[in-house]
Amino acid sequence: MKKKDNSYDLEKITAKYRPLVTFKVKKSIGSHTPEWEDIVNEIMLNAIEKIKSGQFKGESSVGTFIYTITRRRIVDYIRRKKKIATKYLPDSDPFPDPHEQIEDKERAELLAKKLEELKPKYKTILYLYYYKDLSRKEVAKRLGISPRNVSERVHYAQKLLKKLMKK
Repeated sequence: MKKKDNSYDLEKITAKYRPLVTFKVKKSIGSHTPEWEDIVNEIMLNAIEKIKSGQFKGESSVGTFIYTITRRRIVDYIRRKKKIATKYLPDSDPFPDPHEQIEDKERAELLAKKLEELKPKYKTILYLYYYKDLSRKEVAKRLGISPRNVSERVHYAQKLLKKLMKK
């Protein structure tokens, strides 16, 4: 890549590294992103300007130099996109609505009462599956039934609870 007068053949550098930079940018930010071409152009322009100005001292290979510029530019792009995206997120309410809290509490109390109306086999299934957070296989092992039977009982218990809650 070096010429005899210790300068660099920028056309050869561009021809060799532009496809590699393009691949890296597309892979990192997605080829569906319309800005990928602009980013590639910025990277190549930045690399050529630094080589021309003497900022590239030859302590590493040209490929490593261009790769470093590419990686930093991609990270900058992603950070900027995240910053813009979070800037326009709606603010969450600092305090929950007291009416919703009361309704949630009442709904939980009603659900607890309705759970008591279920047969023990359904209460036990729901307790192990939801409260103890056991898998279907673990529940089946504890109760000595098949995992399919656990699924059926959970589904049926949910249907019963929905009916009881509507009353």
